Amino acid sequence: MLKCVSRALNLAGRLANKPLSASARAVRAPPARPFTRSIWMMCGGDRPALLGSRAALPSVSCGCGGLHTEGDKAFGEFLKDEIKEEKKIQKNQALPKMSGGWELELNGTEAKLTQSLSGDKVTVTFNINNSIPPNLEETEQQGQKPGENEPEIVSTPNFVVEVTKKSGKHSLVFDCNFPEDEVGHGEGEEESDIFAIREVSFQPVGEEDWKETSYTLNTDSLDWALYDHLMDFLADRGVDNTFADELSELSTALEHQEYIKFLEELDSFVKCN
Repeated sequence: MLKCVSRALNLAGRLANKPLSASARAVRAPPARPFTRSIWMMCGGDRPALLGSRAALPSVSCGCGGLHTEGDKAFGEFLKDEIKEEKKIQKNQALPKMSGGWELELNGTEAKLTQSLSGDKVTVTFNINNSIPPNLEETEQQGQKPGENEPEIVSTPNFVVEVTKKSGKHSLVFDCNFPEDEVGHGEGEEESDIFAIREVSFQPVGEEDWKETSYTLNTDSLDWALYDHLMDFLADRGVDNTFADELSELSTALEHQEYIKFLEELDSFVKCN
């Protein structure tokens, strides 16, 4: 009972907010987060039936044999507008190219980048799921109008770098991420790295899963000299700030592409096509 009351109060609070602009495609997140990808709030009207009884929605039938309601019809109209707006703000119709000779292979939401350098095979894998960090800033600051200074959605996935020698039985594997706050650690350092190494381990060649019985070096308490050498090792093999920036751009485009595809499939499912 308390959960129902809490959900009703949360929904009522959302309906009281001012409309957002069409470009405000923010982080997909639970209702408690201030930014969402939904554009229904900008449609110029409340949803009077939202808190009403669902039993009051009449249902209709079609040849597919599935259930259809007036709510499904409204849902379909919303998805139609949502897809239109997302395509309007889509920056890349085609995925951006990675510089440096990387070959891209896609498997659903997982991407793999590979290249060979003088006998070393370098493989970078990442998944776009849960790759957009939450933005917990307030939607409106004092004196700010809706639609101004809206956050840009950027995908910053964790990624794994695997370096394999031609005759080696083990690969050196780096678990990397994009820290929320990139801070330089050396005096006089002009710019900080935009990505970080979290863990390093040797793994058997050909193993898809991280073997838990292999020793894993955590970099949280690692000497900075050793850490810098590890970063230089990656940079010498094409994994540097430029690579990380391009990877984020690629991941952002892929994530948006998959989001639009999901909306289209959801629209088709609701309409029972």
